[in-house]
Amino acid sequence: MTSPASSQPATTPGRAPAGPSPSTPTAPRLSGAVWLALAVVYVVWGSTYLAIRIVVETMPSFFSAAARFLTAGLLLVGYLLVRQGPAGLRVSGRQLASAALVGVLLLTGGNGLVVLGETSVPSGLAALLVAAVPLWMVVLTAFGGGERPKRAELAGVLLGLVGLGVLSAPAIGGSIKPVGVILIIGATLSWAVGSFASKKIPMPGNVLAASAYQMLAGGLCDLLVGLARGEQRGLDLGAVSGRSWLALGYLVLFGSLLAFTAYAWLLRSAPLTLVATYAYVNPVVAVLLGWLILAEPLTGPTLVGGAIVVAGVCLVVSVSRRPSGRHPSGRRPERPATARTGRG
Repeated sequence: MTSPASSQPATTPGRAPAGPSPSTPTAPRLSGAVWLALAVVYVVWGSTYLAIRIVVETMPSFFSAAARFLTAGLLLVGYLLVRQGPAGLRVSGRQLASAALVGVLLLTGGNGLVVLGETSVPSGLAALLVAAVPLWMVVLTAFGGGERPKRAELAGVLLGLVGLGVLSAPAIGGSIKPVGVILIIGATLSWAVGSFASKKIPMPGNVLAASAYQMLAGGLCDLLVGLARGEQRGLDLGAVSGRSWLALGYLVLFGSLLAFTAYAWLLRSAPLTLVATYAYVNPVVAVLLGWLILAEPLTGPTLVGGAIVVAGVCLVVSVSRRPSGRHPSGRRPERPATARTGRG
């Protein structure tokens, strides 16, 4: 460790030290852990659309989502108790309420509606519709974050909306149920709101504890929605296929315990626009797997609409990652004291 004197650049009297000005933003260094977590979210979440489609073949929608997140949440709670004791789960009342709110927005409004939508929408199309999440991020940042979007970002949002219109065209024509498309678009908005809120409200300091509380809250809400929809009537566990059970197990272990925890960590450790790039990588994985394993057709509207959505998202993300005169945290950089005028 160097001393303060040795770490300072040499200066001459009357001149400012060499190096960047305090008001000059510098791009944050992204660690290998960030890229590893992104890779997990890219690949694993891309495959979950296929797994969800297999689960809902023989399982009720919200009950299957509840089973997934309650199981994963309880497993994570058990892990924390073994490794860290009760202290690992200790949070304030506000932190618990915040985690529960984010969990409901992400896992009931977001994931739950995707699960329900996939009962009538192919997994590849569902993933392409979910690619609209970063577009909602721009809108939320503009209205909720006080940041005026750039023209190119607005162009990306409009381009993405055009793509969503093309993707929704088969539903209007009758080949796909429109309600399924509407549910998944609603899910993208709920997921974006939950992700945005997680950066604005007090969350538990322990990422694993935050993930556990989010999954338990989302799972309980999924269970209540399933009961309200009457999914318990006629439920026969013996009629659930072996491949649906296997797909559910995959969702618990990889989709929730691994990928969701990685996503929760990324929300704290990387820029939101970078984290949102998962939304245009997941569709590529999902469409290919749906085509290879479930023989889902690659129709013209799916390919064209998906390409338009991905282009819009890429435009938004590429513009959002350029230096904008803001600190990487999202706050405006502080000016030197001598530069402040007109304010106390």
